[in-house]
Amino acid sequence: MFTFAKQTIQGAALAGLLLLTSCSSSPVGDTISITAAAPGVPGGANVETYTTKATVTAIDLTARKVTLRNQDGSTSTFKAPPEAVNLPQLKVGDVVTANVVKEVVVFVRKPGVASTDGVADLVALSPLGEKPGITTAKRVEITGKVKSIDAKRRKATLTFADGSSKTFDVRQDIDLSAHHPGEEVVFRTTEATIISVAKP
Repeated sequence: MFTFAKQTIQGAALAGLLLLTSCSSSPVGDTISITAAAPGVPGGANVETYTTKATVTAIDLTARKVTLRNQDGSTSTFKAPPEAVNLPQLKVGDVVTANVVKEVVVFVRKPGVASTDGVADLVALSPLGEKPGITTAKRVEITGKVKSIDAKRRKATLTFADGSSKTFDVRQDIDLSAHHPGEEVVFRTTEATIISVAKP
């Protein structure tokens, strides 16, 4: 029913490296985006994958700082918190790979189906003694209620639980006469990040 802007994830990939906190720069990598929607069916899905690699060029275990050389030749420095227990396993020359997958799904909730709005998180660290690594997953779901439909301009305005409202474009293949104010539209975003370290 609605179109939505492509979600960008380019700034996020190395931010969680080894549970590190960034001190400078932004990562460079490759992004692939795919959008799909069934003809005549409200909603759709967008899946974006981002992959980037960087090489460890310096490690200061006392200050818990790691310097990486990104794919474009720039460098980034990160500081590891105490939770990064595998930091001593990191070596100069190691290659850090970050893979991020982000999916945005939009659909009209069927009448009588309960809401599952909220946030769910998952974090897993590599076992003690192995190369540093982390896997995270996060799902966020919010529901908007159709406040009004402008059939002539092919727009629908939704209101959300926080009191905000937003107007969306409606695809040409959607039969607006089959939809009405009060319908619930679900926006579900799922993002997974896998950061691993390997010898060159």
